[in-house]
Amino acid sequence: MSLTPGSRFGPYEILAAIGAGGMGEVYRATDTNLGRDVAIKVLPEAFAQNPERVARFECEAKTVASLNQPTCGASSAVTAPSPSGRRRPPVNASGWIGTE
Repeated sequence: MSLTPGSRFGPYEILAAIGAGGMGEVYRATDTNLGRDVAIKVLPEAFAQNPERVARFECEAKTVASLNQPTCGASSAVTAPSPSGRRRPPVNASGWIGTE
């Protein structure tokens, strides 16, 4: 699932693509509920149908959430429903600590 700047994904307004890798696509976004910048990682739709990949993604999110260091943004895993009520791929949102 590629997101474009200016689009919305649940409470997140996408600002820019940051990168992509084996476990997902990463975007800089604004959490419109909390009014803060975040980095979100979206599990690709093809992987979202694979229980093993979803479990690995959730394990990664829990591991990152357990860290308490200034160089790691606070993390929370969310799944945003689509307007049709269909489940979207899992998302991991972390506080933005990148540079401008």
